Amino acid sequence: MTMAPLSAQARDIVVHMKNQGTDGAMVFEPSFIKAAVGDTIHFKPTDPSHNAETLPNMLPAGVTPMKGAMNKEAVMTVTKPGLYGIKCMPHYSMGMVALVQAGKADPTALAAARAVKLPPFAARRMTAALARVK
Repeated sequence: MTMAPLSAQARDIVVHMKNQGTDGAMVFEPSFIKAAVGDTIHFKPTDPSHNAETLPNMLPAGVTPMKGAMNKEAVMTVTKPGLYGIKCMPHYSMGMVALVQAGKADPTALAAARAVKLPPFAARRMTAALARVK
């Protein structure tokens, strides 16, 4: 009797939106998320005045953008492999960004993400997150 291999179970991943965290002020924790297609990421406003939304120029082709409401949990299901840039709109210029890597690293997607122009503080944090893509 042969058994079919069990498919990987989709995970629920929680990311906190905080006024203060290990990386300083106005942060997503964690700010780098390694996910698989099918995983669901919950962006929770641990502190008030935050939202989570995708960066339109840092999203796999064909993926529907996500925009969470202020002070509400935003939920994003990973539908395609690639890199998903996330920002908090009110604190974007203060560097409140996160990066979701779904699946294996794609050199083309990584180069495209590195070329995206971001505000200076956001660029500094995103560069650190992009350095973690493997």
